Amino acid sequence: MPRPILITSALPYANGSIHLGHLVEYLQTDIYVRFLRMRGEDVRYVCADDTHGTPIMLAAAKAGVTPEEFIGRWHLEHQKDFEDFDIRFDHYSTTHSPENRRHAHHIFEQLRAKGYLEKRPVEQTYCPHEQMFLPDRFVRGSCPRCGAADQYGDSCEVCSATYEPTDLQDARCALCGTPPERRVSEHWFVRLALFREFLDRWTSAPGRLQDYVRNYVQRWIAEGLKDWDITRDAPYFGFHVPGEEQLFLYVWMDAPIGYIAATEQLCHRTGQDFDQYWRQRDGARIFHFIGKDIIYFHTLFWPAMLEAAGYNLPEEIYVHGFLTIEGRKMSKSRGTFLRARTWLDHLDAGYLRFYYASKLTAAVEDLDLSFEELANRVNAELVNKVVNLASRSLQFISKRLDGRLGPPPVDDARAARLLAGLPALARRVAGHYQAREFSRAVREIVTLAEEANLYLQQAAPWEVQKRDPEQARGICAVGVNLSRAIATMLKPVLPRYARTIEELLGLGEQTWDDVGTNLWEGQVGSFERLLDRLDPAALERVRQDALAEQHGAGAEKETQAMSEQETYTVDPLADEVDIDGFTRSDLRVALVQAAEIVPDMKKLLRLRVSLGPLGERTIFAGIRKTFAPESLVGKKLICVANLKPRTMKCGVSEGMILATGPDEEHLVLPELPATARPGDRLR
Repeated sequence: MPRPILITSALPYANGSIHLGHLVEYLQTDIYVRFLRMRGEDVRYVCADDTHGTPIMLAAAKAGVTPEEFIGRWHLEHQKDFEDFDIRFDHYSTTHSPENRRHAHHIFEQLRAKGYLEKRPVEQTYCPHEQMFLPDRFVRGSCPRCGAADQYGDSCEVCSATYEPTDLQDARCALCGTPPERRVSEHWFVRLALFREFLDRWTSAPGRLQDYVRNYVQRWIAEGLKDWDITRDAPYFGFHVPGEEQLFLYVWMDAPIGYIAATEQLCHRTGQDFDQYWRQRDGARIFHFIGKDIIYFHTLFWPAMLEAAGYNLPEEIYVHGFLTIEGRKMSKSRGTFLRARTWLDHLDAGYLRFYYASKLTAAVEDLDLSFEELANRVNAELVNKVVNLASRSLQFISKRLDGRLGPPPVDDARAARLLAGLPALARRVAGHYQAREFSRAVREIVTLAEEANLYLQQAAPWEVQKRDPEQARGICAVGVNLSRAIATMLKPVLPRYARTIEELLGLGEQTWDDVGTNLWEGQVGSFERLLDRLDPAALERVRQDALAEQHGAGAEKETQAMSEQETYTVDPLADEVDIDGFTRSDLRVALVQAAEIVPDMKKLLRLRVSLGPLGERTIFAGIRKTFAPESLVGKKLICVANLKPRTMKCGVSEGMILATGPDEEHLVLPELPATARPGDRLR
C-alpha cells in the first residue's frame, strides 16, 4: 500500500502581509501537491503562521493590541491571500496553539533528559532605554569584517559575514538608537556537535537534499557544529521554558514544530491517524519546501530535535532561491516588496502562477520577476497559444456547429499524430513535475499548444465548414481534445482555468490518466471568454500602488530605484560596452533539437534548443541565408541565456544564438568541443 505523503511550506511570520517573494515557495509547493493528487497520491499539505518572538511583541504594543489579537489579524489576511491565489492547504494553523506548546515542551524535555542541553551564561546586548535584551535584528552597526555601515546584528548584507551582535562596531538599538550595554544571563543550548555522526549520515542519504544543498551542509558539519541557543529572556511573546518564568523558548525552536502541531489538528478534524505521520517509522513520507536562507535550521537543528524526541524525520527537503524584482533583491524591512493583495487588486492570480511555473526549476536559483518578460510570456504563450487554441475550437463549435462534438476527420495524419503523441507527452510532463522541473513541463505543454494552433490554422475549419460542416466539426473536435489535454496537464499550475474547461465540456475532475483519452461526443457549454490578455497598464498600476504603500523617503527612494533597475539587454546600436556589462552575458551550450523555416520570414529559423538543467527554449535566429535547418539539428551552439524574451510577429524568442561573419550569407558558428554538455556555462 502506498505510503501517505505530508508536505509543508515554511511558515510566514505573522507581522506582515504575504508578498510576491513568499509566493515563490507557496506556489511551488501548491503546484507539486496538486500534481501528486492528480496522480492519485494520498497527500496532505499543512502550514501555519509563525507567531512568536520579540518583533511581534513590540509590533502588537505599538498597535495597541495584545499579541494574540495582533497575530489573529494577520492570520485572517494570510489565509485570504492564499485562498485568492488558489493555494489550497489541507490545514492552515498557527504556532500559538496548545498542540504546539505541548510538542515543543516534549521535545525540550527529551533533549534535556538525554543530555543534549546545557545551561550556561551568555553575554548579550541590552538596551537600557527599552529595558530588554535585543534580538540580533534589533541591533545595527558596522560590520566587524568589512566595515559596511548599518548592518544587522547577525550578518552582513555586503560581505555575507556572520557574527554575534556584540561584535558589531558602533552598535546601536534599532528601536531607539541607544548604544546597547553588555549584560549576562543564563540560557539553554543544544549541544549540536553530539549529533554529528547522525547528521552526517542523515544528510548524506541519496535524494534527501539537492546536491548543491548537501555539499554546503556537509561542509558545515565538517567545519564543526556550534551549540544552539534555544531560549530567550523575558519580556518575550512565546512559550515559557518548562519550569522557568523568565526564560522562553526561542521562536526558531517552536516554529518548525508547528508542522507537527498543524498535522495533529488536521488529524483531529478529519479522524486520521496522527501517528502515521510523525510517530510510525516507515509511515508517511514527509517533504519540506523551504527557502535557501533557512537551510541550516531545517537540515541540522530540525532533524536533531526530531531524532532526540523520537519523531519521524523528513524524507526530502526541497530548497529554492529568492525572488528578485527587475533584477533587484527584495527587502521587506527596507520596503522594496510587492504585496500579494496589491497584485490581486489589479491582476489575475493565474498570470503569476503561470509565470512562476515557467521559471521554476529544481535548482537552488533565484527567480527574477521582470514585468516585461511577464507580459511577454503571459500574452505570447498562455493567452496566444494555450487559451487561443481552446477559444477558437470551443467557440466555433458552440456558436457555429450547434455546440455538438463529433469524430475526428478521416485520414487526417497530422491530427492523428498530435493525438497519438499525448500519452508519451503526458509521461514526459509528469516526469518534469515529479522532479520539480516546472519550467520544462510548461515548455512542453506550450509547444503542444503551438503545434495545435498551427494545425487548426492550416486546417481552417471556418473555410471547410462552408462545404463540409461535419469535417469542420471533426477538425474543431481535435482542437477541443488537445485543449482539454493541455488544460489537464496545466491543472497543477492553473487550476481555475482547467476547471473552466472541464465545466464547458461537462466533465468532472480530470486526473492525470485522463490526458490520453479523447472526447468525441457530447455538448460544449455556452462559451464565455476564458482569459484576457495581460494589460501592461495594469502592471504599471501594481507598481504605482506598491510605491504608494511604502513609508518614508528612504523606502520610497529605494522602491523607485527598484522600478527603474536596468536589466541586461543587447542593444545593436550601442557603440561600446564596459566590462561589467559584457560579463553579465550568460553564455551557455545549447543543443539544437529541432530547426525549421519560419513562414514569410526570409532571414529567420525557428530553433528549439536544450540548455540542459535550464530547460528548453525557442529561439528565432537570423541565420537562414547561411544554414539549412536540417544541418543544425544535433549541433551544439553558443546561446546568450539571460537575454530578455523578445516578442516578434512569429512568436517569442527566448535567447540568442551567436554567429559571426562578414554578412548574412557567410556566417560561421563557433565550434564547441564534443565534451560540452547542454547548459554548461562558457567563460
